[in-house]
Amino acid sequence: MICAIVGLGLMGGSFSLAMRGYFKEIIGVDHNENHCKSALELGLVDQIVEIEDLKKADVIILAIPIRGIIAVLKELSQLNLKENCTIIDFGSTKKTIIQKCPKNIRKNLVASHPMAGTEYSGPLAAIADLYENKVMVVCNIEESGEIQRKRAIEIFNKLKMKIKYMNADEHDRHAAFISHMPHIVSFSIANAVLKQEDKEHIVTLAAGGFRDMSRLAKSNPHMWGDIFKENKKNLLDSIKAFKNELKKAKAMIENEEWEKLKKWMEMGNELHKIM
Repeated sequence: MICAIVGLGLMGGSFSLAMRGYFKEIIGVDHNENHCKSALELGLVDQIVEIEDLKKADVIILAIPIRGIIAVLKELSQLNLKENCTIIDFGSTKKTIIQKCPKNIRKNLVASHPMAGTEYSGPLAAIADLYENKVMVVCNIEESGEIQRKRAIEIFNKLKMKIKYMNADEHDRHAAFISHMPHIVSFSIANAVLKQEDKEHIVTLAAGGFRDMSRLAKSNPHMWGDIFKENKKNLLDSIKAFKNELKKAKAMIENEEWEKLKKWMEMGNELHKIM
């Protein structure tokens, strides 16, 4: 089988490293010339091609921002793709992608979201075991063709991922709370520190806690701005819930309700018992 990867950054590159040997050939598409050059040098792809060359692919991986996925799906719908071609998108929100997928290739699409990643980007950030033991969310699976479903599941199993099924609305709401809102919080922490007059002295005190909380602020603003835009309503709901908890904590501290604050923190401890 021939696999085409659109987007040769962290996600696409890591997919290639993990699936070498499974596919006869891996071809790549990326608008960034430096990414193309690095991907070839690192052996992530056998050759760089154009979108129109994807008609020869058996599997197409879309590892690019959401708006890019929607645009590429439109282009793919105008190509003479192989009848049983499987298109797997890695978009961080699913509802808009599914809604805007052209009808003539809807059965080819398996709408997925790998719950994996790092704060780094580009081909050099690719990790062979990035997907191992991570969750792959597959949405509206009943709308995908039977052959495409089976092939996608086989690939996810090869990646050693845990497969979870849900509808797109459910996914987008859950993703807002466990992925998108934490990124907003991390960017907020980073900006709050940067706006202090003595920021250089503050960061000299940074240890594990601060580094963990601010790590996500190293993420790609272009990509995450796209995600925030597409999941606006759910993201605002999650921010509202977070702000309510901050207000509670602030009030307890102002009123010196230390025992109440302790119980509030103990409640937060419960989260890791179900993770």
